[in-house]
Amino acid sequence: MTLQNTPDVTMGLVAVSRDCFPIEISRKRMEQVVAECEKAKVAVIPCSVIIESEKDAMAAAAEMRDRGVNAVTLYLGNFGPEGPTTIFAKELGAPFMLCGAAEESADSLLGGRGDAFCGMLNASLNAGLRNLRPHLPERPVGLPAEVAAMMAHFTDVARVVVGVRNLKAFSFGPRPQDFYACNAPIQPLYDLGVEVMENSELDLLELYTSLADRKDEIAAIADDMAKELGAGNQHPEKLPQLAQFELALTTFFEENLGSRQFGVYANKCWPSFEPAFGFVPCYVNSRLAGHGIPVACEVDIFGAVSEYLCQLASLKPATLLDVNNTVPDNLEIADLAGAGRADLFMGFHCGNTPSCHLSDAVMKHQLIMHRLMEPDAEPNITCGTLEGRLRPGPVTVFRLQGTAKDHLQSYVAEGHVLDADPCSFGGIGVIGVPNFARFYRHVLLEKRFPHHTAMGFAHVGGILFDAVRLLGVDDIQAPRPAGRLYPSENPFCA
Repeated sequence: MTLQNTPDVTMGLVAVSRDCFPIEISRKRMEQVVAECEKAKVAVIPCSVIIESEKDAMAAAAEMRDRGVNAVTLYLGNFGPEGPTTIFAKELGAPFMLCGAAEESADSLLGGRGDAFCGMLNASLNAGLRNLRPHLPERPVGLPAEVAAMMAHFTDVARVVVGVRNLKAFSFGPRPQDFYACNAPIQPLYDLGVEVMENSELDLLELYTSLADRKDEIAAIADDMAKELGAGNQHPEKLPQLAQFELALTTFFEENLGSRQFGVYANKCWPSFEPAFGFVPCYVNSRLAGHGIPVACEVDIFGAVSEYLCQLASLKPATLLDVNNTVPDNLEIADLAGAGRADLFMGFHCGNTPSCHLSDAVMKHQLIMHRLMEPDAEPNITCGTLEGRLRPGPVTVFRLQGTAKDHLQSYVAEGHVLDADPCSFGGIGVIGVPNFARFYRHVLLEKRFPHHTAMGFAHVGGILFDAVRLLGVDDIQAPRPAGRLYPSENPFCA
């Protein structure tokens, strides 16, 4: 699936060589890596300059920049010169991976030994001295096919980093009353490289109203909505209003990216929205997310950024859900996909999940808002949500959060949407994550994460973990298996 609002990664490959080693060792080994990349269909642009000196570093950076490289693999074909290597990385200013060549054969250990295993230590040390953070694979020194596999993974990691560093988060309206959990301290967002543009709900209402005369565009969007919904369109009378709202959001997006290439929304969606606009915005939010522009509910800016990271890692539309309710023991589930009953929860939100991830999607009225706003009347201003059961399959549960004290922290866990009827309303599914019960207590609660979680519809925990670390976040939590205690876990009760 091709998503708008998603960066393409142009991966460069730059070999380095220490001048007391034959440069041909690095050149030959780089050519073998390029050949393995071609076999594995890993797109790469090899640099013609092999870096031995600072002058080479500047020439290589200029070549990679001219060729549109926005992420680079620095390959130690031999020991490598740590100074010029890291000067290059700093000059290019792109996400970079450090990796090196393993020795191929006992027959080559006299004249063809490269010592990259040793050189990686100095390169990593020098990166730290320059305040650079490289991506280091789990086994960073390998044979050509192994290096190609490292580069494939790093391409996914780099896509997340490039996206975040070129992202603008738009928000409309303050968070709803008592939703203190959806705070967004600005400093950690800036630390990530995210630009922020906060706006009033009145700005959005004024824009929405001003577009009423663009009738042809509104009609075209409404027709597309009707086609997407099919028999699930329970309120066709609302489509023109919803289409006008979608036009308002896409127009604002196009006109306000400014210095950035990509964007996300975190918007006020209740309670003042419905009386002012005459509908709930959930279905429009789902459509934008389906096209690659996540829209987080309740002005949750970090939720929107987290959703975007899931999209970049999986190359699929993502969603934002509440970690919502427990699963009764009498709700039948044939396969728990490796989780225990205590590890299950229902992921729910009113209707922001893209229809591609829902079974039997229906656009209807929002039950909770109806109870609040129209308890004694037929649904009107509370119409416009998208409901359905989450399709079974692999998911990654993820959150990146700035705390009240400007500390960045994150969690990531892999699990499944289970093939089970939630017997409830909204965009909802039964989620099973192995070892989630203890994870919920000792990470989500203990570290004070909010109730929203981003959900990517693939197993991309490894990509997200590495990307978040490369973005400078060191506090990243994942579920721990039985027998491995969390720092806060009572060993006498575990």
